[in-house]
Amino acid sequence: MKNQNITKGKSGEKIAAKYLKKKGYHVLHKNFKTNIGELDLVVTDDKYLVFVEVKSRKNIDFSHAMESVSYHKRTKINQVAAQYIKKFMLFGVNVRFDVVEVYFDTGEVNHIENAFDSYLRY
Repeated sequence: MKNQNITKGKSGEKIAAKYLKKKGYHVLHKNFKTNIGELDLVVTDDKYLVFVEVKSRKNIDFSHAMESVSYHKRTKINQVAAQYIKKFMLFGVNVRFDVVEVYFDTGEVNHIENAFDSYLRY
C-alpha cells in the first residue's frame, strides 16, 4: 500500500509540474528535502517564489485533497521553505504557498493559489 501511495504521489507531482509549466511557471526544484521535511515543488513566476504542496487522489468521493494539508503539514512546509530561502539567499522575495490537487479518475487539476499563509518572516 505504501509503495502505491508513493507511486501515486510521484505521478501527481509530474502532472502538477506539467500543469504549472503550461500556466507559465518555471520549476526550480522538485522534491527539495531537508532534515525537517520536503517541498514537493518550488516554482516561480514573474512575481512570486511559490512553494507547492501536491495532493493526489483517485477521486473526490471522501474529501477534497486540499483538506489533507493539516496545520502540522503547513507548519513543516513553512519551516522547509525558510531553509530553502536561507540556502539560496532569496531574502526579500515575494513568497506564496499553493496547493495543487490532482484527481486521477477525472484528470482534473485544481491549482489553489495562496492556499495558506506563512507565519515566518524571511
